[in-house]
Amino acid sequence: MSETRQAALMGYHELLGMQVVEWSEGIAVVELVADPRHLNRSGIVHGGVLTSMLDSALSLAGLHCPLPGRVRRGMTLSLTTTFVGPAGAGVLRATGRVRGGGRKVYMACGEVTDAEGLLLAMGEGAFRRRSGSESPEGVAE
Repeated sequence: MSETRQAALMGYHELLGMQVVEWSEGIAVVELVADPRHLNRSGIVHGGVLTSMLDSALSLAGLHCPLPGRVRRGMTLSLTTTFVGPAGAGVLRATGRVRGGGRKVYMACGEVTDAEGLLLAMGEGAFRRRSGSESPEGVAE
């Protein structure tokens, strides 16, 4: 994984085991291998894990920076998640796509699927690029 992708998800995301597997202008894909630590008392992946995956994929979709040593940062303004089906252990994939917006605020949507491509959750949200992150050149890391 490139340093840029690795730096995109730190702290909490590392704790969950999330990794960026694809990232370019307007799209981001994160994956996680769900194991017993991600399950709720019913034996399925906790909804908070799926929501965290959506939050990461959707926000990163609007924060790609092609220049080495530079980053774009942002924050979530709103996020709505709809759960469609239960997720078990195994590879989960969240894909986020920018749908519109401007220099500072953008909207994104996406979904979480399992290894077979079954839809588990959908989400949409509004995000704000932090100061200096409005342009694709971003800011120094």
